[in-house]
Amino acid sequence: MAAMAPGGGGSGSGVNPFLSDSDEDDDEVAATEDRRAGLRLGAGVGLDPGSAGSLSPQDPMALGSSARPGLAVEMSAAPAAPGGSGETPARLSIDAIAAQLLRDQYLLTALELHTELLESGRELPRLRDYFSNPGNFERQSGTPPGMGAPGIPGASIVGGAGGREPSTTSGGGQLNRAGSISTLDSLDFARYSDDGNRETDERVAVLEFELRKAKETIQALRANLTKAAEHEVPLQERKNYKSSPEIQEPIKPLEKRALNFLVNEFLLKNNYKLTSITFSDENDDQDFELWDDVGLNIPKPPDLLQLYRDFGNHQVTGKDLVDVASGVDEDELEALTPILGNVPPTLDTPLPIENTLLVQKLEDKISLLNNEKWSLMEQIRRLESEMDILKAEHFATPAVGDSVQPSLVWSSQKDSEDNRQSPAVNSSDQEKTKDVHLEIPDAADSFIPKENSSGSFPRKEREELPPSSVSNKTTLHFDQPNRKLSPAFHQALLSFCRMSADSRLGSEVSRIADSEKSVMLMLGRCLPHIVPNVLLAKREELIPLILCTACLHPEPKERDQLLHILFNLIKRPDDEQRQMILTGCVAFARHVGPTRVEAELLPQCWEQINHKYPERRLLVAESCGALAPYLPKEIRSSLVLSMLQQMLMEDKADLVREAVIKSLGIIMGYIDDPDKYQQGFELLLSALGDPSERVVSATHQVFLPAYAAWTTELGNLQSHLIPTLLNKIEKLLREGEHGLDEHKLHMYLSALQSLIPSLFALVLQNAPFSSKAKLHGEVPHIEVTRFPRPMSPLQDVSTIIGSREQLAVLLQLYDYQLEHEGTTGWESLLWVVNQLLPQLIEIVGKINVTSTACVHEFSRFFWRLCRTFGKIFTNTKVKPQFQEILRLSEENIDSSAGNGVLTKATVPIYATGVLTCYIQEEDRKLLVGFLEDVMTLLSLSHAPLDSLKASFVELGANPAYHELLLTVLWYGVVHTSALVRCTAARMFELLVKGVNETLVAQRVVPALITLSSDPEISVRIATIPAFGTIMETVIQRELLERVKMQLASFLEDPQYQDQHSLHTEVIRTFGRVGPNAEPRFRDEFVIPHLHKLALVNNLQIVDSKKLDIATHLFEAYSALSCCFISEDLMVNHFLPGLRCLRTDMEHLSPEHELNVNCCKFSE
Repeated sequence: MAAMAPGGGGSGSGVNPFLSDSDEDDDEVAATEDRRAGLRLGAGVGLDPGSAGSLSPQDPMALGSSARPGLAVEMSAAPAAPGGSGETPARLSIDAIAAQLLRDQYLLTALELHTELLESGRELPRLRDYFSNPGNFERQSGTPPGMGAPGIPGASIVGGAGGREPSTTSGGGQLNRAGSISTLDSLDFARYSDDGNRETDERVAVLEFELRKAKETIQALRANLTKAAEHEVPLQERKNYKSSPEIQEPIKPLEKRALNFLVNEFLLKNNYKLTSITFSDENDDQDFELWDDVGLNIPKPPDLLQLYRDFGNHQVTGKDLVDVASGVDEDELEALTPILGNVPPTLDTPLPIENTLLVQKLEDKISLLNNEKWSLMEQIRRLESEMDILKAEHFATPAVGDSVQPSLVWSSQKDSEDNRQSPAVNSSDQEKTKDVHLEIPDAADSFIPKENSSGSFPRKEREELPPSSVSNKTTLHFDQPNRKLSPAFHQALLSFCRMSADSRLGSEVSRIADSEKSVMLMLGRCLPHIVPNVLLAKREELIPLILCTACLHPEPKERDQLLHILFNLIKRPDDEQRQMILTGCVAFARHVGPTRVEAELLPQCWEQINHKYPERRLLVAESCGALAPYLPKEIRSSLVLSMLQQMLMEDKADLVREAVIKSLGIIMGYIDDPDKYQQGFELLLSALGDPSERVVSATHQVFLPAYAAWTTELGNLQSHLIPTLLNKIEKLLREGEHGLDEHKLHMYLSALQSLIPSLFALVLQNAPFSSKAKLHGEVPHIEVTRFPRPMSPLQDVSTIIGSREQLAVLLQLYDYQLEHEGTTGWESLLWVVNQLLPQLIEIVGKINVTSTACVHEFSRFFWRLCRTFGKIFTNTKVKPQFQEILRLSEENIDSSAGNGVLTKATVPIYATGVLTCYIQEEDRKLLVGFLEDVMTLLSLSHAPLDSLKASFVELGANPAYHELLLTVLWYGVVHTSALVRCTAARMFELLVKGVNETLVAQRVVPALITLSSDPEISVRIATIPAFGTIMETVIQRELLERVKMQLASFLEDPQYQDQHSLHTEVIRTFGRVGPNAEPRFRDEFVIPHLHKLALVNNLQIVDSKKLDIATHLFEAYSALSCCFISEDLMVNHFLPGLRCLRTDMEHLSPEHELNVNCCKFSE
């Protein structure tokens, strides 16, 4: 116990540890005297080293006499002899010692005493009750004992001599819990035996349980304790700061934890990792990974670097110093002498300690006087304000100076009373105070508030103010009547004027502002009352007033209230009102700077991020983008980015997410933290996959180009962004063998298409000739059709490059380089040629050619790619790679490899995406030759025609290519091979729907009639679907009659009576075109001939043919049953045909029973 606890003071008898404040004050004086006595005792007594070993925890006298010299134990008058000889001091009870320890807050010492008594079987009820009550440890306040008198350095060292350092409370008295440290005196070796291990384990378990419960309690009460801890300062330190404002206010617990967090964050950011680990170990009571551990509802400030950079933006006004004479009374010096005399000679107190104590005492005195001076000045200001109010209420007084005198007397009396209550003030301060009171009548008009008037400052300070700050207004004088009425009568008479200065509004009206600051203060007070009473439709008129007041108002709380009013000004602001608010926010940001934007505007946005009205959330989303240029860069890439990401993921309104995407694009234009690149890519994928077309469109117009620009700066466009999208497309194609997700394919491919302008700009900027591109002389002209029309200005190559003139110069050099000098050393273009194009062509070969949407998407992509990179690039780099893969020649007719690639989507994409980029005559001839070769090769090799059909469908959608396609088909009509003529006949069916009737009459019908008389029956049969499509789409009577005659010849000519395939094709065509054909044609031709075919099928002997015809008849009748059929036609043809069909179905296998029942139902 010799080193068990720090020195302290106490009484020698049993003391109640819970005393009143007055008792504590008396005991504090006694404790000070006891400490001095202890010091004198320690100075005169030399303890034998051997005597300490005889002391034990069970000896209360030893505990009281040697454990801590500062413990207040009454000793005898005669000091003990060096060997322990002398009079035996009075013996104290352990309960008294425990009470003294608890009273002086030596809790760790008391805990050790309690533990040792418990182990020895002598439990003390007082200690047991104290430590079993958790309420004793929730909050501890007051100055820890043993710290000495304030302002006397070293007192704590003296008081604590012979003991361990005192366990101080942190900040506001929070008890630092620490494990008890075993000493040689308190060490019980029995505890460390084999039998004692079990007891140790049990104590560890109990302590772990207590620790867990304590953490839960802290977490539950943190919200309530944060504010209390923020304002909590120990009692003595509060007294010191109140009496001496020049002394820096002691650090608060909340401030300490916040600074610790920022320091640790700074160490980690700057790679001081070992220092950070050490720092964390030294502050093991704080979690540095969680800002909420500092305190709930506390916003996180910027990092240390930002705080340091922002420090210069705050002007610190220096205080005006006045030379005054000062002295120290002898009695004050004598009062210090006993304190210095109590220092033991063994400490060898040097002379500087005396000087330090003296200086500290004088500084305290100066601080006290300064504090009183400022308090007196504040009283002067308050009295002047009250005087102005009184004058405003009774402004009918004869002269301004007359009404000031009573207030002066009252002010002087009040100040004299305050002076009597406070210590004596220096004579120089008194004189200055008198000057202030004497010069009040010389102030400006009493109806104007005196916040900035010269009477509010002492003479010395007022002389040093610039002339503009001193009011130069002359006193106003009013004509007085030549009457002898008393002033009281005048006042009573004027009281009948109905004026009110008692209400809030009356007080504001009666005080006229005389400075900018006064105006701002008045507006800050009045605007919250004005806004609710303005019509909603006109509230935007208040925006300039609110913003100016928020910019210039000196009080942060009022500024926050005004900005809150601004964001809540209109319940559901429309587009124009939001634009007005955003304009005001940007003007505010330009005026106040990034620090205040972050501290004042951003919290308003954060509060409304989950507002129930989408218009308010839309305002937040738009504000994030509008304020991005005016925010600190760390905030852009952290808080603002997180806010937008949360709104993109959680908001259900399409308009809000669209605004979020646009703001994200703006953020991407200002962000410069490479660590946020991956987060931006994930946001891009989320935006592209959004279910709303508005959001996806905004992504392509704003977000994607801005992100691509940042990606280009980082060098990731060709190394990450484009390859990643290509890999995702390949993965989709691999996984979609049984069902391709066309939506995702469109999402990735459209993103690649939007990246083409950025890719071409990168190629130009990294070209070998980029350094030669200088603007001089006449600027070359760029053709209007040189580039595809961009989706937005951000996708315009000239915008990305910088100007259209600069782009024109680069394009001229680009074409010359490709045509004459090649691509050697041009890494960015070589990547496009050697990596991008081969991978794209490989992907194209994996697409399902029957998927019209996929073929169209890739065709558009290659078309934009070739148009953007130019004709020379297309002819020399793109076309050769496709031609190498397709290898169109007669030699490949029997080659499986050649035939295989011709059946894939490579053919339609090459034809529609590459060969249609340019429409000169040579380009059209190349396209016609390619399609003719494909048609010939596919026909001769009996390969599927899907790739040729896809080409015709894609090209047929554009009327500009109808003549070209008819030229290709005529080549097939006159071809020597029946296979090619048959293919041409089938292609007419695809072309007829989009061709105008003139071309149908002049080009299509003659060709079909020519084919219908072909020697090969297969060619004639192949024309039937095309004839049916003409009947479905054409309305010219003459044309329809020609087609009708041709179809009738197929059905009535005896040479076709046994042509099963022809009958099947006719029935299939009737079922397809019948519902959409001209009604007269349907009634007079289609239904009667179906009846005839059903009758003929009843006589069919071959069951397989009968079933085939019956199945197609059933499908045709099912389609026609939805049409309006006249009663005569129904009785004479439709129902008889159905009966024939039912007869055929009943004689077939039972699995067609359903079809039979359907026939019965139709009847």
